[in-house]
Amino acid sequence: MPTDTTRTPSRLAHTLAAGRDRAFVGRRAELEWFAAALDGVPEARPVHYLHGPGGIGKSTLLRVFAGLAQRGGRPVVEIDGRTVVPTPEGFLAAAGTALHQPGVVLLIDTFEKCQGLEGWLWERFLPQLPVGAVVAVAGRAEPELLWTSDPGWVDLLRVTALRNLAPQEAAEFLHARHVPASVQQAVLEFTGGNPLALALAAVVAVKDGAPSGDWRPSQDTIATLLRQLIGSTPSPEHSRALEVCAHAYVTSESLLRAVFGVRAAELFAWLRVQPFIESTGAGLFPHDVVREALEADLKWRDPEGFAEMHHQMREVHLAQLRSVPESQLLQATGALIFLYRTDRQISEFNVWREVGLVEDHPYVESQREQVLELVRRHEGEESAAIAAFWLDQQPQAFRVYLATQTGELCAFSAWLEVVEPVGLEVDPVVAAAWRYARANGPLRSGEYLALARFTIDATAYQRPAAATTLAQWRATGEMVRGERLAWSFVVMRDDGYWDGHLGDINMMPIDSPPVVGAHRYALFAHDWRTQPPGPWLEEKSAAMLAGASMADGPVRGPAELVVLSRPEFDAAIRDALRTLRRPVALGDNPLNRSRLVQESGKSLTEVLADAAQALLTERGGEKLHRAVSVAYFKGAPTQEVAAELLGLPFSTYRRHLGTAVERMSELLWHHELNGH
Repeated sequence: MPTDTTRTPSRLAHTLAAGRDRAFVGRRAELEWFAAALDGVPEARPVHYLHGPGGIGKSTLLRVFAGLAQRGGRPVVEIDGRTVVPTPEGFLAAAGTALHQPGVVLLIDTFEKCQGLEGWLWERFLPQLPVGAVVAVAGRAEPELLWTSDPGWVDLLRVTALRNLAPQEAAEFLHARHVPASVQQAVLEFTGGNPLALALAAVVAVKDGAPSGDWRPSQDTIATLLRQLIGSTPSPEHSRALEVCAHAYVTSESLLRAVFGVRAAELFAWLRVQPFIESTGAGLFPHDVVREALEADLKWRDPEGFAEMHHQMREVHLAQLRSVPESQLLQATGALIFLYRTDRQISEFNVWREVGLVEDHPYVESQREQVLELVRRHEGEESAAIAAFWLDQQPQAFRVYLATQTGELCAFSAWLEVVEPVGLEVDPVVAAAWRYARANGPLRSGEYLALARFTIDATAYQRPAAATTLAQWRATGEMVRGERLAWSFVVMRDDGYWDGHLGDINMMPIDSPPVVGAHRYALFAHDWRTQPPGPWLEEKSAAMLAGASMADGPVRGPAELVVLSRPEFDAAIRDALRTLRRPVALGDNPLNRSRLVQESGKSLTEVLADAAQALLTERGGEKLHRAVSVAYFKGAPTQEVAAELLGLPFSTYRRHLGTAVERMSELLWHHELNGH
């Protein structure tokens, strides 16, 4: 019996190692390097520094390295930073005989726990290892630039930032763990290929049976991931900064300043050195699984806090989109839309990961035939003739998308702006849009309607792709920034594909879709005077947070605004002034549901009082202000009495009052049209 007891651990260890080897996937380049170093290939560098966030697979890879070395007959010494006294003496004690064994393989894991020894490691310890030794160091932090740029180490050291598994490798990982094929895509989307997240999610998916693609990680899985990937944070503000970073497309210091004020610089500096945070030219963003876990945890743990953060960030991004120069329109629009990415209708029609495959450029005349050929190929000669007409009329409305790698034109789009009924006899689509707007809310002076008239990708046509995503972003940005935009129309092939997505953002198809050649086209309309961008996004937020659709009706928010013509508006102003002292009658005034009042956050009485006060800033405005104040705000019983109180002839008083009301209407009409 004692013999069996002694042998059992060996058999279990062998079985355990074999199981781990079978489950291991990916890391081909790292394995090739290690094998070359073991074989003494001259080009192979003997020291490899691996760094990456928790859960990325550093420890697993070191275990595989150890197995390869042992099977090759090399002595292996393994040091774990979690168990080492972080002093030179403690490290030397853990290394044992490594300094003196020919061909030793030294594997140092969790080096971040003894990061203070980094200088000593490079200057004192590693140079003492015998020739032929192979070293692999793994930690969360990358090595200091001092060592990677040292000319002495440049031919000896290889530094690798471990990344998530590639999609094919991650699929192999899940297959090896018997995860049902029906949920593998959902698991991949949540984990982003992070090995630890894949392992935990695989266990849950297999245990739960996971019968459909609606799989979601359990809260226990999310909590475990956050402990392993992030650990503890220095303060609640640091935790909040992480949550903001997870919700934003990219996080800049200016974004943090809008949320946290004076602590922004400190929090940004902390974020940028975290191993699970990446940097780009635009700012910081977390690894996919960190983003997903933080978002899911906050939504479950504090839904009101998530909603508050979302609303605050929406207003910041909306203000940025309205103020950025034209060159930053796409970037700002994409960042705003990203706040809604957890809404499936948004995520399925926007391919954020692929947008870098194409570049957006203004159309130039030399690209005319390429653009028209794309139209002919996908929509026919009749549509190409219409495109040619608009290329002549509004060449500035067209954008082209060039493949990043080849520079070839692969897609284009157009944003037509129409003030007068031009081209109606040429383009049935624009004619249908003009008729619809005229019947349901005619343009007022200075207003225009716009159409996302063409969206054509060489391969995908009008299905989600890099170019169609950028075309959507440009159209959305133009809608948000269009100060005098009355109607917008998104034009798509009438095959039902876009109905759900566009209906979900309050863009509904009009009746009687127009026909061009052999194809019908759906026009999805939105009246921006009845629902301006701010309330539009607010309603979309409410729907997303409630798990609903805007197509089902507003979850909450103000009633739809009214759109008044100028004569109707002037009449409503006069009526409001006459009923200022009769609250019930004033409450029935249509101005209460106008953009003028709804966007001001004030009552109709306050809006009128502000307009009267503004008269004082104009030349001769004092006499106008006195006339309207006595007549309406102070409530003289009759106009004759008002004239007497002002000490004016009745005809002079009537002239002052009429001019005052006209000027107030002018000022308020400007606010109604422009929103400010």
